Amino acid sequence: MGKRILLVGATGLVGQGVLEVVRRAPAVTQVTALVRRPLAVADNKIRVLQVTDFSAASLAGLDLRGLDACLYCAGPLPLGMSEAAYREATVGVLARVAKAYAASNPAGYLVYVSGLGADSHSRLMPTRVKGEAEQALRQTGIAHTSLRPGVVRPVLGEQSPHAWRRWAYWLGTPILALAAAALPSVFTTTQAIGGCMLRLCLAGGPRPEVLENARIAAGDA
Repeated sequence: MGKRILLVGATGLVGQGVLEVVRRAPAVTQVTALVRRPLAVADNKIRVLQVTDFSAASLAGLDLRGLDACLYCAGPLPLGMSEAAYREATVGVLARVAKAYAASNPAGYLVYVSGLGADSHSRLMPTRVKGEAEQALRQTGIAHTSLRPGVVRPVLGEQSPHAWRRWAYWLGTPILALAAAALPSVFTTTQAIGGCMLRLCLAGGPRPEVLENARIAAGDA
């Protein structure tokens, strides 16, 4: 039987790319997209679960049974956010989703899109909070891998929900492509992240706890 996958954050830039990769994969029979914003898809392989928020109460009302893996791509940009607000949206939401998924699928597996330089002891707020999110994931007890991508280029037609990012990607595409070729430890693509997640889901045996950007970009998972 094929894999049944829970995808969290399918309306975001990275999540759109991951959705495109996994829905095309013959080894995946169903993708359950857990979102807060509406997601219009014309594909019988995709089931949409829309919630008003990622509170414990909202998650408790969902049927998440029978899902082989959870691909977690949700998370806001830290721009303009306080550390407390960013921690709640990053660490708090991840912990609640992971707990709800693990409760229904104790033998399941979760892949989390963290970030380059994630470290709970970092002096930089975003990387410190991402490191705390990785720690929170460890405490759930579920099998997991944290991906640490750097600068992510959209290459599968994704549209950022932020207008300024759409313009930045449109204007900077040629420069980003050259920079990515020169700095594979820093740059990657939505397709590479999706492919990495898919390979991890299909792999047998132990998976790595952390994958850095260079291995994601090289397809080395």
